[in-house]
Amino acid sequence: MNEQIEALHADAVAAIGAADTLQALEELRVRFLGRKSELTQLRKGIGGLTAEERPTVGKLLTELQGAITSTLESRTEGIRIEERQRALEAEQLDISLPGRRRALGGYHPITQTKIRMCEIFRGLGFEEVEGPEVETEYYNFDALNTPSHHPARDMHDTFYITDSVLLRTHTSPMQIRYMEQRQPPIRIVVPGRVYRRDADVSHSPMFHQLEGLLVDRDVRFSDLKGVLAVFAREMFGADTRVRFRPSYFPFTEPSAEVDISCIFCEGDGCRVCKRTGWIEVLGAGAVDPEVFRAVGYDPEVYTGFAFGMGIDRAAMLRYRINNIRILFENDMRFLTQF
Repeated sequence: MNEQIEALHADAVAAIGAADTLQALEELRVRFLGRKSELTQLRKGIGGLTAEERPTVGKLLTELQGAITSTLESRTEGIRIEERQRALEAEQLDISLPGRRRALGGYHPITQTKIRMCEIFRGLGFEEVEGPEVETEYYNFDALNTPSHHPARDMHDTFYITDSVLLRTHTSPMQIRYMEQRQPPIRIVVPGRVYRRDADVSHSPMFHQLEGLLVDRDVRFSDLKGVLAVFAREMFGADTRVRFRPSYFPFTEPSAEVDISCIFCEGDGCRVCKRTGWIEVLGAGAVDPEVFRAVGYDPEVYTGFAFGMGIDRAAMLRYRINNIRILFENDMRFLTQF
């Protein structure tokens, strides 16, 4: 029996020492310490020994079990250390390599365009102000000389919240709000979101607009032309030309649509400008006397001009974008270009 115990011990030590994975050690544990192991069989054989041999053999088997268990634990720890070392070697970093740049956020192209537009007008002496996006019919239409039968007041074109409260369709209501609180001279630009029931490749139900208003004594239409000509050159390039076409807006008289020479073909004519050489960018005009009367200004004393343009439209022209919807899709492949 003693020889069997010694041989089993030697066999276990050799097998455990040769194992190189935790799975192999688990198989050896079952082989040497499991229910069907040789050690278990030797324990069962104790019953056939004499009363004098049993204590001695029992002690030897217990010591053998402890020795095998200790050897397994020691080898398990050794294999874990080896595996960690191999993993560290596999993941070893070359600290001499340049580090990875952290991804930094940036302004949306519409925001960049708005900032640039406001910078230009601040350079011309205008103040940037903001107003509420939820408006009343009075400020959005009535005070701006827009009659009740005007198509813009129809439910199909305007997002109404109640019968008299709506999402503003333009930033022009701030003309009235600002003039109600202050006396001329006034020079303001009003950037912000506006809402209309419209959606296609060149329109969005929510878009951004910049409103401008200048009120003082002896303001002429030529002043408006000069301000917008400077803006166009600063925004779209020094060679940009400006054209005014007669138009109609309820709150300005006379009114004009303002075009710039096509920035894609430089006025020669292309698909974007429909072969005309011109691209419409904004509407403008002299402030209608009825608007002055609505805020208590004397139109015989004060004159002024107003203009409004789409910031989204300006961004499309500035960055050569042909579909407005891509500005609102939050596609990082697109946004990271700016």
